Amino acid sequence: MQLQDQLTWQRATPENLRFLRQIGMDSLVLWSPPDIEDGRDRTAEFCRMREHVESHGLQLHVIQMAERCWDEIALGLPGRERKIEAWQQALRGMGAAGIPVLGYVFNIIGHFRTSPTRGRGGAVYASFDYEQVPPAPPLRGETITAEGLWENYAYFLEHVIPVAAEHGVKMALHPDDPPLAAPLGGAPRIMVSEDNFQRAMDIMPGPHNAIEFCQGCFAEMGGDVREAIRRFGSQRKILYVHFRNIRGTPCRFEEVFVDEGDTDMLRAMETYREVGFHGPFMMDHSPGIEGDMDGRQGRAYAAGYIRALVQAVYGR
Repeated sequence: MQLQDQLTWQRATPENLRFLRQIGMDSLVLWSPPDIEDGRDRTAEFCRMREHVESHGLQLHVIQMAERCWDEIALGLPGRERKIEAWQQALRGMGAAGIPVLGYVFNIIGHFRTSPTRGRGGAVYASFDYEQVPPAPPLRGETITAEGLWENYAYFLEHVIPVAAEHGVKMALHPDDPPLAAPLGGAPRIMVSEDNFQRAMDIMPGPHNAIEFCQGCFAEMGGDVREAIRRFGSQRKILYVHFRNIRGTPCRFEEVFVDEGDTDMLRAMETYREVGFHGPFMMDHSPGIEGDMDGRQGRAYAAGYIRALVQAVYGR
């Protein structure tokens, strides 16, 4: 059973990789190179990075694409085919380099948080309060409905999943965060519920169309997290888990320390084992600790907690 963490492409330095290995990480998510949209062949670059990560005792498990989908694809604008070709090229390079998973989101405007709140000992919690979100006109004047987004998403999957399958790469879809169906920033959002995730999985059935199961986001949906684990875990759709805890409601919540939120994390871990999940767990986000500018203390705290749960539930 693996523990996993993430870095940007530029921050995959020897120092940071050594630190992650020292606190017990087994594998790594790397955010894609910043110029990935140019569509050039990155096989050699991916191979070099995989070898660099492996030289520090870690597996390069995931390339995470940008925090929102490219406008040409999501909005169905001119240039969509060229941008889809860039995704296909990335999948080919990843397959050739032996990197098994591409993580991504499908939305127009990315994730939302409002003013942070303070938690235990004065720790800073990333928070969301729907009442603090200002109204916004349609994004850059573009108008699209939720069904229009679904149509563009289906078109996207139909063009990338076959390439992913051909090259041995699985694609892992992350929820909108927060997963509210109400438009945010003037844009509709569709990856906002368990039923919508099922619809996404059913567009292109098979193992290469799967989920980056952000447990925090599924908790933000307001349902039963353990039932969501059972629903998608029983279909073998969960590729890796953001083992994150929140406190609150879908319209108002805080990202708290992994041990103090609304979800019983031990019982959640037991449910992953129940459905036969053996992929990586990662902390995703952690509250801000005073004086911890690089987030290392928060990462180490979460890693120790998650490792203890893994050993308690799955064994050593």
